[in-house]
Amino acid sequence: MATTTMTVDNFEQVIKENDIVLVDFWAAWCGPCRMFAPVFEEASKKHEDIVFAKVDTEAEEELAAAANITSIPTLMAFRDGVGVFAQPGALPAQALEQVIKAVRDLDMDEVRKDIEKHRQAE
Repeated sequence: MATTTMTVDNFEQVIKENDIVLVDFWAAWCGPCRMFAPVFEEASKKHEDIVFAKVDTEAEEELAAAANITSIPTLMAFRDGVGVFAQPGALPAQALEQVIKAVRDLDMDEVRKDIEKHRQAE
């Protein structure tokens, strides 16, 4: 599957309507972003059940700010509508595969319990 372009208009819908979404926050002027782009694209071809999305931080400043993006590239992962991973930096292919495996292997019932515990503690 090719990557999907995310905007402020479709971000929430894409996250909610798909089981797993990986989001690459990037910019055209960013060297590490250009290095990570083919790795991200290759992974999208291997994992057709996952939505691989890209957010151009220059075009989508509001969305990047809402996601607290302070460094690019930043990879975020969502599972069942819940943000479960965020890390700046260009990942090599093997590290991206490890992230994908970890996201797939998450026990989402446990994740939801942890989120609820944190909310109650606040």
